[in-house]
Order: sequence, then C-alpha cells, then structure tokens
Amino acid sequence: MAEKVFDLLDEMEIKPGSFTLAILFKACAELANDRAIKIGRKLLDEMPENYRNDVVVLNSAMYMLMKFGDIQSAERIFRSNKKKDIITYNAIIKG
Repeated sequence: MAEKVFDLLDEMEIKPGSFTLAILFKACAELANDRAIKIGRKLLDEMPENYRNDVVVLNSAMYMLMKFGDIQSAERIFRSNKKKDIITYNAIIKG
C-alpha cells in the first residue's frame, strides 16, 4: 500500500501539507527500503520553512530518520525543535 502512495506522490505536482508530510514520513519509516529512504530525504530537504516549527511534522521526521539509522540528523532536528513534547522524546527513543 505504501508503495502505491509513493507512486502517486511521484505523479503529483503539488506540495504536501503538514498532515500529509507527517504521514509520508511515517510511511517512509515503516518501509525503510531504498526508495522510501530516497523519498523521505527528498521530502525533508524540500520541506517548506513554515513546517520546520511544526512539532507533529518534526516528530515524524525524527522518527523516520531514526528508523533510517541517521541518528545525527535526527538529533539535529531534536535540538532545533523548540516545542518538544512527550511524542518528541518517544520519536528519538523509539526510532
């Protein structure tokens, strides 16, 4: 199912919103295959600046990066997050 979502994402011309980004990061984390890693990193690199303060998006991105084994990038997002909550800490620990 997630692979079909990625196919659709590749065809879309619009940028995903914060809710969609959070879901896509979670899907990438769960798959964690080469395609998911490539898509997840691309989404993170192209993420609009206004989502970089959204705790839900950041938590999902950290979880994804931890699942990819990219602890350094996940920690960088953790440190930059000004609105940490219990889910933020869980994303770092559980990922």
